[in-house]
Amino acid sequence: MDPELQRDPGADGDEPEHESVYVLLQRGHELMRSRHHAQAAIVLERAARAEPGKGSILEALGRAFYNSGQHDRSRETFEALLEIDPSAHYAHYALGQSLKQLRRTREARTHLKLAVALSPGSTLYRSALERVGDPAKAKKPDTPSA
Repeated sequence: MDPELQRDPGADGDEPEHESVYVLLQRGHELMRSRHHAQAAIVLERAARAEPGKGSILEALGRAFYNSGQHDRSRETFEALLEIDPSAHYAHYALGQSLKQLRRTREARTHLKLAVALSPGSTLYRSALERVGDPAKAKKPDTPSA
């Protein structure tokens, strides 16, 4: 094999051509703190491509998509996170919120119920579930008292 192809790009003090995944993740978080969510999504997509299946990156990417109004992409990202960790309560919550924005209320309710079940003490999850309502309760006819 050609020795040049095996050379470490940073071995002789040169800067590597691309940022580490850690640096990309930190930069993405900083952009989100600065409310530059679309830019954060671009940076975090690079991190996700470099380390596919990394939950912390997918969570941040999903949040960046959601907060930049890219609700279908946030839905896809949180679904991918749930494939990795089906018990991730925040992922169920965030998927529910994404689905709600896409007017897929029944599916949103399911994921919000799961978030509440997985983290029953969360007032954030409970209030989100209350906001989507429960059609079973709304459709119940009043029963006359005997």
